[in-house]
Amino acid sequence: MKLLTLVSVAMVCTLHSSAQDSLTFRKISDEILLHGTCYDNLRVLCKKVGNRLSGTPAAAKAVEWGAKAMKEAGADNVWLQPADVPYWHRGEESLMLKTGNGNYKAVNAMSLGNSEGTNGRPLEAAIVMVHNYDEFKALPDEAIKGKIIFFNYRFRQDFVFTFNGYSDAVKYRWAGPSVAAKKGAAGVIIRSMSTGVDDFPHTGSMHYNDSFKKIPEMALGNYTADSLEKYCSRGTVYAKMRSECHLTTKMVRSYNVIGEIKGSLYPDRIITVGGHLDSWDVGEGAHDDGAGCVQSIEVLRAFKATGIRPKYTVRAVLFMNEENGLKGGEAYADSAASKHEYHVLAIETDAGGFSPRGIGMEMSEVKKDRIRTYKDLFLPYGVYDFNQDEGGADISPLKRKLDVPVAGLLPDSQRYFDVHHTNNDVFETVNHRELKLGAVALTQFIYLISQHELL
Repeated sequence: MKLLTLVSVAMVCTLHSSAQDSLTFRKISDEILLHGTCYDNLRVLCKKVGNRLSGTPAAAKAVEWGAKAMKEAGADNVWLQPADVPYWHRGEESLMLKTGNGNYKAVNAMSLGNSEGTNGRPLEAAIVMVHNYDEFKALPDEAIKGKIIFFNYRFRQDFVFTFNGYSDAVKYRWAGPSVAAKKGAAGVIIRSMSTGVDDFPHTGSMHYNDSFKKIPEMALGNYTADSLEKYCSRGTVYAKMRSECHLTTKMVRSYNVIGEIKGSLYPDRIITVGGHLDSWDVGEGAHDDGAGCVQSIEVLRAFKATGIRPKYTVRAVLFMNEENGLKGGEAYADSAASKHEYHVLAIETDAGGFSPRGIGMEMSEVKKDRIRTYKDLFLPYGVYDFNQDEGGADISPLKRKLDVPVAGLLPDSQRYFDVHHTNNDVFETVNHRELKLGAVALTQFIYLISQHELL
């Protein structure tokens, strides 16, 4: 009888807790959907600051914007954390193609981030098309030497979760020039990492193996890549590349922007939520990752506006230099280690401002299962997927150096790689309701972790 009474009391407490959590979830949602400022903040960041490659004056202006927005959101403390970052200069660039004895015609192309250029002089050579690394490796060195290699690898459309397609294809952007240079190639052209049925070339970071010559790399949009594929299958195609891009050797002082609200019960236990403030030097960095920055700020504002006081300290971080160096993420982790800070969780939002579909987690299965017991609370908000292993680039140093459990917001991924790293990543492509719903999911998730001391 006594055991039944204890079980009954436990069930009543559980039901009460679930009902209270549901009411709190609704309170958070109403506040952000009705009064949220994240969309207005994104408009200012995109239209008043614009794209903000780390090390540039625009990035410095973005830091000022971020600190101001944190204070306006009601953060208890706001500060700038130094991070020395590399600076890559694009300059002027062009790509021209011709078939056989025809005339050169300019095509829409874009140099890859951190790529070395042609020193502003034309690089003219025949194109050798391959579809993958296996095809390339099978060619003799004499067929490669002095040529421009076209890695015509298509972003796989059969992956429903498009980040899997990105992971599959990105090795051609990241390592293509060094793979090609090893056999004596003069330059590289790639098909963009894109799901889009369009002709927007996509930039993004690449990396050199210092054992080989640093040759230039450019990306084509899908329409132009389709045309080049047809021309290459019919005969010899020539390219004339010209670019001024280069990575400077001098580091530039920049900053992470940090704001926090102190925990009501455990101020020394920290939940970090963040996105990256830098972007590539094209478009406006709206989805990548202005959306994540304004959502992180909105988390602080929503807690303050609703009067919900998390037990843990909640810290929003706008990381600098995610795109081509990760120096901000490294600086944050190093600071946490040196100060012996206790981070119970870090969650990143860096997958666009689209409708949230889930939250991925990289932590022990025991901790995942504990969190999943609350997943039904998210269903009314369209959030259902808690099965992905996901964290984020900027918080990966925390995971690697301090073994902090990490998580990542999972928005609907179908449109992200249409705009990712392109001139089309602008404010107008972000829907205000989708953006706000992402902030809702983040705030609800952080509330749960803190309220029930799940980590």
